[in-house]
Amino acid sequence: LWAYRDLLIILAMRDIKVRYKQAVLGIGWALIQPIAMATILFVFFGLLMGLNAKFAPTPYLVFVLAGVLPWTLFEAAVGSSSGSVVANGSIVRKVYFPRLIVPLAATGAPLIDFAIGFCVLLIAMAMLGVTITWSVLLVPLMIASLLIGVFGVGILMSAITVAYRDFRHLLPFMLKLLFFLTPVIYPVTMLPERFRWLLALNPVGGTIAALRAAILGTPILYTDWLISTSIGLAALIAGLIYFQRVEKRFADIV
Repeated sequence: LWAYRDLLIILAMRDIKVRYKQAVLGIGWALIQPIAMATILFVFFGLLMGLNAKFAPTPYLVFVLAGVLPWTLFEAAVGSSSGSVVANGSIVRKVYFPRLIVPLAATGAPLIDFAIGFCVLLIAMAMLGVTITWSVLLVPLMIASLLIGVFGVGILMSAITVAYRDFRHLLPFMLKLLFFLTPVIYPVTMLPERFRWLLALNPVGGTIAALRAAILGTPILYTDWLISTSIGLAALIAGLIYFQRVEKRFADIV
């Protein structure tokens, strides 16, 4: 992978340019999805269901946005990675390079979107008077944990999709289901303690909750973070093993 790092950068930059070059709003599309989703959730859950008052002094809009951003990174990166090998079939059939580069490069554009959205989150926190605490220093480590889950699920899905094309239609449903099993619109503490460990089995659930807590300066559930990171690491190992096992056949079946 290191020897072909230039190709990795080229493929990632190609995806970023394709996404924004001919778009009317350009890089503004990186802001529309998480902000629109957070606003809709804020209106329905924060205002209509009265959760905004229960989350005081932290505004529910900031709470939701801090959860939507990492989830959007996970959803977009896994969605892009899953079909990346099939989409780059012409390259895979003609040129030799480590095939693992393809799903890794597909996460480049979602990472740029996340970075832009994170800046918007910081601005929203400043405008709404949310104080940043020392726990924000843990954010880079938590983003690394999140990427472990992203790469694990993305690499595994990219290899499975080559052999079983119907996974392209199944994956969006699986991601929508996983969204409600991830503490994005609700805190983990709303669940009975005996059931919280189930959310931690989500490869990014405990990490997203910990990332939001670090950003907002609320108590971090380190155990859930560790369990979720471990599940993500297990998914990464399984994905790498399966990918290596089937990549020799990619050129024949892609």
